[in-house]
Amino acid sequence: MSTVLQAEKRKTGVRSELAQLRKGGRIPAVIYGYNIENTPISVDYKEIAKEVQKRGKTGIFDLDVEGKRVKALIHEVQRDSLKGEVLHIDFFSVNMDEEVEVDVPIHAVGESIGVKEGGVLTQILNTLRIKVKPAEIPEKIDIDISTLGIGDTLFVSDIRERVDYKILEGDDVTIFTVTAPATARDAGQGDDDNQDIKATEAPQSQA
Repeated sequence: MSTVLQAEKRKTGVRSELAQLRKGGRIPAVIYGYNIENTPISVDYKEIAKEVQKRGKTGIFDLDVEGKRVKALIHEVQRDSLKGEVLHIDFFSVNMDEEVEVDVPIHAVGESIGVKEGGVLTQILNTLRIKVKPAEIPEKIDIDISTLGIGDTLFVSDIRERVDYKILEGDDVTIFTVTAPATARDAGQGDDDNQDIKATEAPQSQA
């Protein structure tokens, strides 16, 4: 059975009250979306942190907004740029029978052939935007990279047919690349540069 987070309505526009909330262990937040007006609220920091750890950032959270039960996603989290502390949370209320658009973290599975050969794996896309019913939102999207060799690129088009939900990214969006080691690239680039220099040298003027 899911835990119901108690959300308290709060006043807006007063910085001292926001600081007081945080000092008291509560996080300023706002909830909006399905069947609810844009409402400033606060939630207990320890409770929300525990639920995020349990469900992940893409989980569905049950909120009680002063007697009104709401199911919501975390839409955005604002953090202090220096300390990393959570400053504010945006909750998005959802209809469990309707699809929603959500960004889900991408997780590489396996070790690519190219990496075993000394190549470098680079993850270009960290989250994938999908459209799915709230109860079917995955915590993460596992992508097998074991067959990627040096010089290979994995595009969205390569995984579109592997999943059961609609991917909203374009087919040509890059997810992973495997490149040659820097030393090998530099050596090859050096030869090319020398050729370019020789080809562009101006002839010496005749006396």
